[in-house]
Amino acid sequence: MSPITATFRFYEELNDFLARPLRGRAFESVCAHTATTKHMIEALGVPHTEVELILVNGESVGFDRVLADGDRVAVYPKFEALDVTPLLRVRERPLRTIRFVADAHLGGLAQLLRLAGFDTLYDNHFADAEIEALAASQERIVLTRDRELLKRRTITHGCYVRALKPQTQLREIVDRLDLAGSVRAFRLCLSCNAPLRRIDKAQAEGRAPEGVLERHAQFVTCDVCRRVFWEGSHWKRMRTLIDSLVPEQRERDAKA
Repeated sequence: MSPITATFRFYEELNDFLARPLRGRAFESVCAHTATTKHMIEALGVPHTEVELILVNGESVGFDRVLADGDRVAVYPKFEALDVTPLLRVRERPLRTIRFVADAHLGGLAQLLRLAGFDTLYDNHFADAEIEALAASQERIVLTRDRELLKRRTITHGCYVRALKPQTQLREIVDRLDLAGSVRAFRLCLSCNAPLRRIDKAQAEGRAPEGVLERHAQFVTCDVCRRVFWEGSHWKRMRTLIDSLVPEQRERDAKA
């Protein structure tokens, strides 16, 4: 049986996953006779969760398209400006609610996403199989710097995080997923991911330092870890970070 050869071209940031000689150009690759677009895209190093659109011979297809000899495959990431409404996106539907699960290397990012109001599960002991199960059962977006994790079959939504520092990672995710309009800061506990609620000063007595009680009038608490929070210097630094992401966030919070 003669081999099947297809020509591939990956666009924009998807090239980051390819071997250097294959980046930014069309190249041929030998395929198994039953190989699908998903199989070959991942065999070449690109996690399927990073792909938004596939064209085979100019026709929009899904991940299950079996490749034939001579096929020309164009693979695109998320589109920022181009309207691709008439074409077939490779995921059936977007997630109704934005929720995340982060791998063991992204603890700092997980805290900052909680700061911005996004439900984010994180435990540095999560195994890959556990992350996969949480993503499937709770419809969460997987955040990771491990491309092999994103290749797991049941993970449908995920982001390979390119930046190394948590604040830069936060900006990357907010920009990539267009989350600026969904930021609702200071709603979740940074440690527990549980909702914060307002309490009066009397309820904070014995749980916050005396000096803090003298200087501040507004307090919130987490009912899981029982910690009490107030608008001190740390809050101001976090406020500055959120304002740098979403300048209108302060006005929105004030109206909430």
